[in-house]
Amino acid sequence: MNQVKRSLIVLPVWLLTGGLLLAGCGRGPGGAPTEQAAAPEAVAVEVASPRVGEMLAMYAGTASITADRQAFVMPKVRGEIRSVLVEEGDRVAKGQVLAKLDGDQLRLEAAQAEANLRKLERDYERNLELQKRGLVSSTAFDNLKFELDAAKATYELAALQLSYTSVTAPIAGVVTDKLDAVKVGNTVTPVGGVIESGDSAMFVVTDFSSLVVNLSVPEGQLQKLAVGQPAEITLDALPGARFQGRVALITPRIDFDTATFPVKVEIQDSGDALRPGMFARVGIVYERRPDALQIPRSALVDDDGGPRVFVVEGDRAVEKSLRLGLSSGAMIEVLEGLDPKDRVVVVGQSGLRNETPVRVIDAQS
Repeated sequence: MNQVKRSLIVLPVWLLTGGLLLAGCGRGPGGAPTEQAAAPEAVAVEVASPRVGEMLAMYAGTASITADRQAFVMPKVRGEIRSVLVEEGDRVAKGQVLAKLDGDQLRLEAAQAEANLRKLERDYERNLELQKRGLVSSTAFDNLKFELDAAKATYELAALQLSYTSVTAPIAGVVTDKLDAVKVGNTVTPVGGVIESGDSAMFVVTDFSSLVVNLSVPEGQLQKLAVGQPAEITLDALPGARFQGRVALITPRIDFDTATFPVKVEIQDSGDALRPGMFARVGIVYERRPDALQIPRSALVDDDGGPRVFVVEGDRAVEKSLRLGLSSGAMIEVLEGLDPKDRVVVVGQSGLRNETPVRVIDAQS
């Protein structure tokens, strides 16, 4: 009897224990048991605040520096070089004598032309009095006047030819090249045609105040550029140095082969540091916004869903769509979709979704 009672007492305890275990296991859809889901782990991110400042839109191009004013000095008459008065690197003024030729024959021809002119001038003065008194016919007097005019032209031409024996600088600048054959005793001869290089010139004079960079700009940029726009020039040969310039000329002609058009940028403060032939990098500012809201370009989410960023609100990442404006270097302008007080995720955004828990590990200014 006592054993039966003990069995009856134990049975309810076992049933109670089993019921508690079943109650702690919940059931999912269809009666299948499930475990309680664990909270997602917060993603570590770095954030930065948007900044407000001037934003410049620039066209960047490269080309070699050239001189807009450069003269190839050629002899205008044949002659033997009697003296060379300058060397490479010398600064010269406009009209300064660079070399002298002999000119003996030209000097004699000029003297002969002058003597003939003086004789005809005396004849003209004497016949002028006779013509006034009617002693010389009008035809004879007119012929004499024509001879006098021709003699003047002949003398002036001879004097001009003689002046060419002094080879002068047509512009002010620096002698950047001198032909090796320009030596005392050598004979020089005029060259016909248009001189396009210094290969046969006695001297090359370059005006360093006229340095320019001639860019070939893609035709798609034509509407953005205009004469007068400021430009900044940097050079690999002068690290850290910056020179100011301006767009001086935009040629309307498009090159059919390259689909580019020539743009001339003049350097305004070259001083003595720059030389023709230096490789230059040019940035032309075609738009300027003084109070642009900017974020790092790296903050943008890289996919096909349009420009977006994540901002941190509380402990969550919230996705925001943006309308962008200008870009300059590593920064890009935000026109719509962002508040200056937002904390924008700049590192770690690739693994985020909207409302993902985040943990800020670094905040950039």
